[in-house]
Amino acid sequence: MVRLAGPGAFALAAKLAPGFDASRAREARLLSLHDEAGELIDRAVVTAFVAPHSYSGEDTVELSTHGGTLVPARTVAALLAAGARLALPGEFSRRAVLNGRLDVLQAEAVNDLIDATAPAQARQALRQLDGATSRRVAELRDCVIAASALLAYAIDFPEEDDGPIDPSRIRDTVAELQIQLTSLIQSYNPGERVRRGALVVLSGAPNVGKSSLFNALLGRTRAIVSELPGTTRDAVQAEIAFDGWPITLVDTAGIRGGAESVEEMGIGMTLEYVDRADLVVWCSDTAEKQLLSEHSFPQVGGCLRVATKSDIAPGTPDADVAVSVVTGEGLAALRGLVVARLFETGYTDPSAPMLTRSRHRVAAAAAARDLIAATAELERGEPVLAAQALARASDSLGDIIGRVDQEDVLAQVFSAFCVGK
Repeated sequence: MVRLAGPGAFALAAKLAPGFDASRAREARLLSLHDEAGELIDRAVVTAFVAPHSYSGEDTVELSTHGGTLVPARTVAALLAAGARLALPGEFSRRAVLNGRLDVLQAEAVNDLIDATAPAQARQALRQLDGATSRRVAELRDCVIAASALLAYAIDFPEEDDGPIDPSRIRDTVAELQIQLTSLIQSYNPGERVRRGALVVLSGAPNVGKSSLFNALLGRTRAIVSELPGTTRDAVQAEIAFDGWPITLVDTAGIRGGAESVEEMGIGMTLEYVDRADLVVWCSDTAEKQLLSEHSFPQVGGCLRVATKSDIAPGTPDADVAVSVVTGEGLAALRGLVVARLFETGYTDPSAPMLTRSRHRVAAAAAARDLIAATAELERGEPVLAAQALARASDSLGDIIGRVDQEDVLAQVFSAFCVGK
């Protein structure tokens, strides 16, 4: 599908497709497409959308051609020759924001939905695209504005007939806002982990079955398996879904002392991955080979201790689960434990609005700090300074949704889009 949008979209479409009629909006019509020389390009389904009733809020034409490479390329080339230009990365979604069809949170969700590789990512993106998070942020901002209005009334009309506004009423309102905003900020870690996929690192001593477990969880051979210790010298990673949840699974070099220089470099890379991991799966086939404790791994999900090779050796008594890549024993249980550690804890209500990007968290945290500052100013008897703090909090919450006059925010958001989305 080739999308053409902008003030001259209908005129350009008429050049390519004789018989095009913009007055027949939202009606899919089978029309012939011709290039400048009059040569037939394709028979395509052409649909017109009259502004503002289109994705970007502009006059838009969508041309659904036959697939492949040549026909769409010739269609685009003919449009360029007729006076169109190629869209910039994310330009259609950017125009939708500028024209009020989407807010920035929803536009980010469009990109997240396109990039989704696991069902949980798609569900989260669709909720955000539907506006659930935008509405929650807007509600909080409206409440901040309402508190500001109370404060302004107290400042400007202190002696009205109804009497002055009780300062505790404003303080209680701001305190409740702090609680609600803190709850939204706490949604960031699980929300962002779903969006990018959780980093799960397989670690342990050499030759305990990490690479075999990696291949078994992946369902295909990606890592080399050998009985020789130190075979894995580099990290191997792959994207996978555990029960619909996104995982970046990494197989790493075995950790041991006395390794030669090249293997030592691989061990150094292992420790770097361990430091960054959301969860470490520590593999061992005997208690003696369980070199490091879970306290060596300061990350989100901690450490899952897995007894490998359960088909030939009994599991270690302190293991969380015993697995065998030969029989398949314990693999489903391991996946379930990973999901429980990374997603089910702190993600108790998947339908709740969630912050999913660092930009959201930074702005929400700034708003929370300003609410605390407003409370402090109220307690000091400084209502004017409190009003200024509330105004800053309102601005920060507005930044999450996206105020279209902030070009730097828009540039950052849409730079990650593929061309034309």
